[in-house]
Amino acid sequence: MALAGAAALAGGAAPAGESLDALARRKGVRFGTAVGLGKTHGNSFDDPAFRALIAHECGLIVAENEHKWYVLRPSADSYDFGPADRLAAFAAERGLGLRGHTLLWNRDEFSAKWLAGHDFGPRPRAAAERMLVEHIRAVTARYPQVDSWDVVNETIDPATGELRDTILGRQIGPEIVEIAFHEARAAAPKARLVYNDYMNFGDEEAVHRKGVLKLLERLKARGVPIDALGVQGHIGGGVDSTPVERFTAADQRDWRAFLDEVRGMGLDLLITEFDVNCRAMPADLARRDAEVAALGGDFLGMMLDYRELKQVLVWGLADGASWLQGTTPRADGLPKRPTPYDDRLRSKPLREAMAAAFRAAPERTAWA
Repeated sequence: MALAGAAALAGGAAPAGESLDALARRKGVRFGTAVGLGKTHGNSFDDPAFRALIAHECGLIVAENEHKWYVLRPSADSYDFGPADRLAAFAAERGLGLRGHTLLWNRDEFSAKWLAGHDFGPRPRAAAERMLVEHIRAVTARYPQVDSWDVVNETIDPATGELRDTILGRQIGPEIVEIAFHEARAAAPKARLVYNDYMNFGDEEAVHRKGVLKLLERLKARGVPIDALGVQGHIGGGVDSTPVERFTAADQRDWRAFLDEVRGMGLDLLITEFDVNCRAMPADLARRDAEVAALGGDFLGMMLDYRELKQVLVWGLADGASWLQGTTPRADGLPKRPTPYDDRLRSKPLREAMAAAFRAAPERTAWA
């Protein structure tokens, strides 16, 4: 996609050309990006040009961290909605949809720090459940425009396939996931409710995939209100798992078998955090960008074969805003190029591969 020019972008003007969201919407899909207000590696939300690019390319946004407990809850008895409010206001001003991420990130290392020393009192289960329920009610009431919530995020341990051992989980028990979904349905009856996780393709991810299926099967069997599975889509040179730099026929076979079981439960699909980690790819930019585009395009194209896939969100629209710049660094120290745009807001081959995947996708019924 040819941009409108550096001068126009510097002034906050939108780039020229048909947006990724427009291409996606023709097929009943919505396209969007995560947006964060914290420290970035070059592309800041405060930059008018970056905000213009987001507004042009996207139909919806999701807060990168601003809906998480460690941002929203400075203490057990207080909330700080300021950062999340700012993103909600931006979405409203630009006519963008808003996703919610996440009502319960059931991993202690990413929870609010005060939770580790919290005294739940003489009735810890009741106190912990009350804390969770009150949190879900407060946050969903604050953001009624959210059209889908990641109700629970990453609660399956990829090493065992079982529920993670967490502070809140120990107080409440394994019913914590069910309680979260039931409460989310009651508090946000119009929103789609999503379980979100980073299970991936490849033999090394089989235990994780099996654990996610086991969880989904249990939720469905018990009548828990869940609408979709969020597939994060962090592919490439490994983040939370063994490096994956290929997408072989065997990978596709096993991954499709996984997705077929998910849709067999009547669940929709989302790609919620798409990026391509180029940690182990060549240093040469042209070769690296080509490999990123090939892997990303293959993965996205296969996912879009499923008419149950309703939304595709990237975890950062430009390289300078990507969390991967500070995670699993390259051996040569070079910046990563995991997103559709570089840190100067110029489109890259991945952007064109994504556009091609949307154009080739079958039509489906969009979420209302």
